[in-house]
Amino acid sequence: MISLKSKNCGVDNKKWILLSFVTHPFAITKNELLKSPHTTPWECIELAKILLEHGYNVDVIDLTNQSFIPKKKYTMVIDVHQNLERFTHYLPSNCIKIYYITGSHWKYHNKAELQRIAEFRNRRGVTLLPRRQITPSKNIEYADYVTSLGNSFAKNTYAYAHKEITQIPLLSTISLPSPQNKNFELIKKNFVWIGGGGAVHKGLDLVLETFLNLPDYNLTVCGPVEREEDFYDFYKKELCETPNIKFVGRINIRGEQFKDIMNNTIGLVYPSCSEGQSGSVITALHAGLIPIVTYQSGVDVYPFGIILKSFSVSEITAQIKQISGLSIDELRARSVSAWDYAQENHTREVFKEKYTAFVDDIIKKKHL
Repeated sequence: MISLKSKNCGVDNKKWILLSFVTHPFAITKNELLKSPHTTPWECIELAKILLEHGYNVDVIDLTNQSFIPKKKYTMVIDVHQNLERFTHYLPSNCIKIYYITGSHWKYHNKAELQRIAEFRNRRGVTLLPRRQITPSKNIEYADYVTSLGNSFAKNTYAYAHKEITQIPLLSTISLPSPQNKNFELIKKNFVWIGGGGAVHKGLDLVLETFLNLPDYNLTVCGPVEREEDFYDFYKKELCETPNIKFVGRINIRGEQFKDIMNNTIGLVYPSCSEGQSGSVITALHAGLIPIVTYQSGVDVYPFGIILKSFSVSEITAQIKQISGLSIDELRARSVSAWDYAQENHTREVFKEKYTAFVDDIIKKKHL
């Protein structure tokens, strides 16, 4: 457990909030933090800062810590996944329980991935391992207040609980210059897939099969795909021996190689089956990429991007050709609009503003 003391209150302050998220951002240097491609540590840091600025001391534990038992009289508890039910038995009756949703409901999420794996098996005759299954959770049912990263997609998977859910836009950990001066004529057939674990979950199989049939179009694959040995072995030829497909692997999104790829790419193809709000898509928007994504990616991309109508190679193919066939002026306009949208909605400053307003509202309603 990491304990953080607020400087905005007296030394005898006994107002504590429990944050069940991740502890490692508070135990590493800023340089080490900057190497992380994920938003999770930055989100946790921002949440802690907001609470400290409001005069609360903060205990931070890892969301996976199943042995921790709350012993303080916490004013609030914020949990990311599955601890609210267990904590409830130890908390004061007036403790405010907050669920910080980062993805779709576990039942929807797990079913969506298994459906993708079944579709892959039926299409290719091979069964791959699920990589993104999550533990069942009743957090939504125990929460007094709820926030959700993303658009209406993830939020709607919790509708059965009839809880008011405040939407918070995912932050980004990078800032890139405007794409205004990209050479759109040169790059209009260049696309990228960016993702973490769960290649089938995030639709990489469909993307690879699409570009295998589009030899005049180029795909760059950024992500630790080789860690999923069954997937990597099955698609090794596509990833490593196909002229129009370049496999980069895991990449530093703050490095020069990543910036070079972004400068020479027109769009992101990301047919994920379930997200809260995809960090890959948000990162791509900050690079001015035109997104070709599923509704389940959790990002609103209209009117500059494309929402795929189905999880199919034919649909992905059609939308890639549509984007590449646009005029240079239209490509530039969409690219700049994507970048503008990211700047206006997906920064650490906007994240802090929205979550601060959420906390302020609770303090006002509960007279804290």
